[in-house]
Amino acid sequence: MSGLKNSPFGKRLRATQQETEEEGPRRNRPRVNPIFGVAQASTPSLDSRPTTSESDGPESPTEPPRLNKDYGDRFVPSRDSGDMRTSYNLMEESGPSTPSKNKIIPTESDAVKEQANALFTSILHTEVTPPSPHRPVSPTRPVASTSTATAPSTPSRRRLFQYHSPSSSHPSTPKRRLDTPNDEAYSMSPVRAESRQILESPRRQIRNVCKTPYRVLDAPELADDFYLNLVDWSSTNVLGVGLGSSVYLWTAHTAAVSKLCDLASTNDTVSSVSWVQKGSILAVGTLNGRLHIYDANTLQLQRTYQKGHDQRIGALAWNSHVLSSGSRDRMVYHRDVREATQKPFKKSGGHRQEVCGLRWNGDGGLQSGLLASGGNDNKVCIWDLRGSRRPGHTSRGSGSTSGSAGEEGGIGDTPLWKFHEHTAAVKALAWDPHVAGVLATGGGTQDKHIRFWNVLYGNKLNELDTGSQVCNLTWSLTSHELVSTHGFSSTTAQNQICIWKYPSLDMVASLTGHTSRVLYLAMSPDGETIVTGAGDETLRFWNAFPKRENTEAKRESRLDYGRLIR
Repeated sequence: MSGLKNSPFGKRLRATQQETEEEGPRRNRPRVNPIFGVAQASTPSLDSRPTTSESDGPESPTEPPRLNKDYGDRFVPSRDSGDMRTSYNLMEESGPSTPSKNKIIPTESDAVKEQANALFTSILHTEVTPPSPHRPVSPTRPVASTSTATAPSTPSRRRLFQYHSPSSSHPSTPKRRLDTPNDEAYSMSPVRAESRQILESPRRQIRNVCKTPYRVLDAPELADDFYLNLVDWSSTNVLGVGLGSSVYLWTAHTAAVSKLCDLASTNDTVSSVSWVQKGSILAVGTLNGRLHIYDANTLQLQRTYQKGHDQRIGALAWNSHVLSSGSRDRMVYHRDVREATQKPFKKSGGHRQEVCGLRWNGDGGLQSGLLASGGNDNKVCIWDLRGSRRPGHTSRGSGSTSGSAGEEGGIGDTPLWKFHEHTAAVKALAWDPHVAGVLATGGGTQDKHIRFWNVLYGNKLNELDTGSQVCNLTWSLTSHELVSTHGFSSTTAQNQICIWKYPSLDMVASLTGHTSRVLYLAMSPDGETIVTGAGDETLRFWNAFPKRENTEAKRESRLDYGRLIR
């Protein structure tokens, strides 16, 4: 028996007998199982602190007894003492607020997903944190004056129950009308009336953009060089691509491929191509500074400028019969292709490093004679080549100046405006075809911004932080939207083609597929399709924009024979 007493079972049995012999029952005394020795205490309070000691040994016998609040076998939380928003971290914004202009391109996102996420968030807030109902104010008794104290009196009417017809004027009438068919008590929906109103309210129709290219072409030897422009789409629906020392033509409606030229015999390489606005004339610039003019219909060379520039020609732009070329020699030359002379009729020397972007505003509007140039010196110059000159002075716009010709090397006209806010090379340039005088520019790896300028007054309109290198820009002809192609990025999103809504700068769609930075971008003449080229040596065709609305076809009917009478 002594062995049984000293065994663990005997010790637990003796401890149980001692607790039962104590005087008076203690409140919330734990029930000890005599076999397993596990104390079964009541449910502790959620607000109570831990009751275990810091050491792993047994608790001190001198410790005062702990009082645990007994909730029984059910725990019903009380919501009166706390705020649901703070308890469940349901704040309006999960992080620090970011201005709408500073947007980072997500990995997989578009306007449809953003709208669905915003709708889900609003429904979640409405369901979890509904607005507190306006409770009726409890009736207050009139305060008796200290001088005259009224004794309680028995009411004259002895009816215990009073019945009244529902009336808004009567205070005892409840505000909830159960006889209303749209009362929440009869609702079959799992959400509240406020949530149903949000779901049933009309929303803005968002255009759905296909996320996959409908055609992919191999483009071997397509240079992975940020400063070159090797892809362009003509008004006759022919795509010109510079691959190594050759230029190839791809006809869109027949998918036929033809070789325009091969410069291997001259040990030269194609560095830029550009189609004239209307016609089949293609300009080709080379690394050695030569400039060739070809007729794509006959595949014949029309003219060659042997000394087009001292160094490679990376940017070309047409304005009717005027061809402008930008080079690594920091100069922009303007030539009239109708003249036989080799020398340019005008030179523009506004950049201190290589000129990698050129774009004429050829919309035929008020500012149709303006040329935008971007360079590796992080500057954007606006040129007015219609014969006007301006003395050097500081412009009214933010970050833009109009300097003297002497400051820029003493060659050519003074730029009308010069913008300095970009912090990286500016290759991406695009004039807005819908609003006169609006120019969009994109910066390189160290900048990652798309900025919008008003060249009428020389001020910045807006900017967008894309979080990625901006390689190219182009405006839609059928909608007020902008396409940007991207390269190196500080985020997870890289090599994307993004469509932005202007002027709200909301993302319409984000297209992925290239495995290298998307350096080249061109648009079809109908404005529905864009083609992108990248260092992965592929060309991808995307259905990016809706078809152009033919208003005259809708306005006139084929059955209207009156319009055929002359």
